[in-house]
Amino acid sequence: MALFDLASKIEGKPLYRYLSERYGDGQPDDSVFVYAAGGYYAPAKTLTDLQDEMRGFLDLGYDVVKMKIGGAGLAEDLRRIEAVIDVLDGDGSRLAVDVNGRFDLNTALEYGRAIEPYGLFWYEEIGDPLDYHLNATVAEHYTGAIATGENLFSLQDARNLIRYGGLRPDRDTIQVDPALSYGLVEYLRIQDMLRRHGWSSRRCIPHGGHQFSLHIAAALKLGGNESYPGEFQPTGGFADDAVVEKSRVGLTDTPGIGFETKAAFHKVLRALHS
Repeated sequence: MALFDLASKIEGKPLYRYLSERYGDGQPDDSVFVYAAGGYYAPAKTLTDLQDEMRGFLDLGYDVVKMKIGGAGLAEDLRRIEAVIDVLDGDGSRLAVDVNGRFDLNTALEYGRAIEPYGLFWYEEIGDPLDYHLNATVAEHYTGAIATGENLFSLQDARNLIRYGGLRPDRDTIQVDPALSYGLVEYLRIQDMLRRHGWSSRRCIPHGGHQFSLHIAAALKLGGNESYPGEFQPTGGFADDAVVEKSRVGLTDTPGIGFETKAAFHKVLRALHS
């Protein structure tokens, strides 16, 4: 990541333009779809608190939000989901739910049956990331969209997901994170593999919510990028002056990744360097 930042700075170009010229078609997207991830469990956090958190994301310009499930019982999680859908004007297609890989097959299927009527944006990271049989079985029974792959780091793992995980290229999302998956070079190999298996780059929305993936999403014409408006600061999120409108964010012309445009994070980097 640091070397790509340096190389694009030497050429005086923002990273997404540098990458598009070398690995894309030279015509990067000028804005990227982003959704706001949050909705974590916390002691004494009420449904009203959860709703207020989601309203805050909407006020920042996000149309699609994500929340955690699986940390409470099914009945409680359904109440939490319905509370958030109320904030979204009753539109479940604007809400993604994330299990963080904790379900066994029976629980995954039980939740799938319960949440399918909501028409959610996606059902994410349902079980163990390497349990391709679980994922394939859920895909057989759950007609809604599934998202997974954030904990797969290699071309081989991603290829096995495509071969054996039952994912459907017309609706499901691959979330491999370029910063975690042995870097951009490996991610480019994964993209090539996906094309050969009939997948569009638009079905890829990296996990992570950081500036590096945002540039990659624009350069390679991915389907979007995660965003953490309220978590993992100061690393999470984008440039301080980034404007999200209708769940899309534009990119700046700052050379490199643009860490300098995120003041709190840049301050940490400078302190580490000194």
